[in-house]
Amino acid sequence: MTDLNIPRLNASDADFATQLKNLLAWDESSDFEIHKRVLDIIADVRQNGDAAVINYTNRFDRCNIQNASDLQIPIATLKQAWESLPEKQAQALQTAADRIFAYAEHQKLQSWQFTEDDGTVLGQKVTPLDKAGLYVPGGKAAYPSSVLMNAIPAKVAGVGELIMVVPTPNGETNQLVLAAAYLAGVDSVFAIGGAQAVAALAYGTETIPAVDKIVGPGNIYVATAKKLVFGKVGIDMIAGPSEILIICDGKTNPDWIAMDLFSQAEHDENAQAILISDDADFLNKVAESINKLLPTMERQEIIRASLSGRGALIKVADLQQAAEVANKIAPEHLELSVANPEGLCSQIRNAGAIFMGRYTAEALGDYCAGPNHVLPTSSTARYSSPLGVYDFQKRSSLINCSEQGASQLGKTASILARGESLTAHARSAEYRIKPTE
Repeated sequence: MTDLNIPRLNASDADFATQLKNLLAWDESSDFEIHKRVLDIIADVRQNGDAAVINYTNRFDRCNIQNASDLQIPIATLKQAWESLPEKQAQALQTAADRIFAYAEHQKLQSWQFTEDDGTVLGQKVTPLDKAGLYVPGGKAAYPSSVLMNAIPAKVAGVGELIMVVPTPNGETNQLVLAAAYLAGVDSVFAIGGAQAVAALAYGTETIPAVDKIVGPGNIYVATAKKLVFGKVGIDMIAGPSEILIICDGKTNPDWIAMDLFSQAEHDENAQAILISDDADFLNKVAESINKLLPTMERQEIIRASLSGRGALIKVADLQQAAEVANKIAPEHLELSVANPEGLCSQIRNAGAIFMGRYTAEALGDYCAGPNHVLPTSSTARYSSPLGVYDFQKRSSLINCSEQGASQLGKTASILARGESLTAHARSAEYRIKPTE
């Protein structure tokens, strides 16, 4: 097979900004036919509840569900899946869960308040969501790590009920996924998927409870359904293809860097893997490693398509320019494979997760480092953050005015309300103003 020619860019080129923009471009144009189908499915589930969910499950997942009760996977089944795991798998899953839990504990928002001089109390009350829904892909795309990453922060936040949905094509379940659900403390699991599962979680059916927020990855139908039910429920994000950006000073083993690029490229053909370096010779060495190692990969055709279609090796003048380019890209995963990652990190403003130093492979973050692997993609790290405990908590403002405070604030509110011609607002505030003595 011919060598892979990964695209090359140079930040000193006059048209570099245009080249970079074209490299990052991702066609997210809506498929109106899919949009219409999903709208129809949502409407059907809203109107017909369990019957619609059963119909779609039997059609799309080739199941033979007769009764709504058969949609639910008993907790005893989850427990059995966990207890029957091979020891090494169980130990690895437990280690990952423990680390994710420990990290999540540090993220919990706490209620707070303070008292002003006149006795007025202001503050913020933090409470968990009552119900959250977790979508987990089924079939070939079975990710127990995603179960842990989505479920554990919800449980740490104190969510009252966590409901998981997972499709079971041909009635087949993935034991690792079920075991992860048991380990994470998921409260109930339903064997449904697709847009119909999202609709059921958003609006509820006779069997499936409506939730307050839906999290978790899925295919284009799931993503479209999440977009369409947003507002009725909260959602985590609409994720695009996986991304990795590596900044390297040329001193890391090029085989390591090539494999780190592969680690995201193997997700799918649209995944994006980019290397930035100020060492042109090192870029050539990594290109050689890519071609040397690619034939050894099980998913080499996917990696080849990803790297040739959306990958790049980018030459910069220095690491400061590398940081500037990285901030424009705003990647999902950013590896700083340099001698002083802390110093370079201080220049990074936009990234979903930052992996510091030569030994911190992005793959560790995917499974067991502790921080969440649900991250903003498609440059949305410019304004959004990783999934965390805070995504399952709500904040309520607290205002408790003293008599004196209400009198003073009432004067200000009255003036502003009358300036907006909202007389009832003004008079409501004025009632609390103490008469001048």
